Amino acid sequence: MPLDATRNNLVLPILGLLVEQPAHAYEVTARLETRYPHLKIRRSSVVTLIKSLADGGLLLSGTPESVANRPARTTYRPTDAGIALFRTRVREGLTGSAPASAEFLTAVAYLGILPAAEAVAVLRARAERLRRETPVIPPGLPEIQMIEVHYWLRVLATEIAWLTETADRLAGGDLEVLV
Repeated sequence: MPLDATRNNLVLPILGLLVEQPAHAYEVTARLETRYPHLKIRRSSVVTLIKSLADGGLLLSGTPESVANRPARTTYRPTDAGIALFRTRVREGLTGSAPASAEFLTAVAYLGILPAAEAVAVLRARAERLRRETPVIPPGLPEIQMIEVHYWLRVLATEIAWLTETADRLAGGDLEVLV
């Protein structure tokens, strides 16, 4: 497997969908297109990535099966190494991605794969990082001259509030994780 294949932006959602339910490449492609309309998805890319992940020991392939008159298809599921990589990529997406980004959105979709205490810590650390990185509007400038900063401050405030609320719900047991 090429060293950078696991860094492809489709690897996280592919692994996530396969953790949820083993599937063949065509089914994974259809589920990706439905669940992640903001990602550019080509069936050939999904097939190639799935084969690379299987060759790298991150996915286990089943015996090809044919249903009705369709060609035989191989179902894939993550190995322990694949699940470990998946958790790592979720952590990375939650901690290192830009605010309000597609990378964060994809990672947060799988927050439940992390143990509750870790999920709480990751969300709180992200909220704190965003607080530290929040820009300051220079005094004396009319709002219209800094309108984009006002917009960005609102986006950051909303994300920080959501992160804090979700961490509190996880810590309080109102929201359960999968592990």
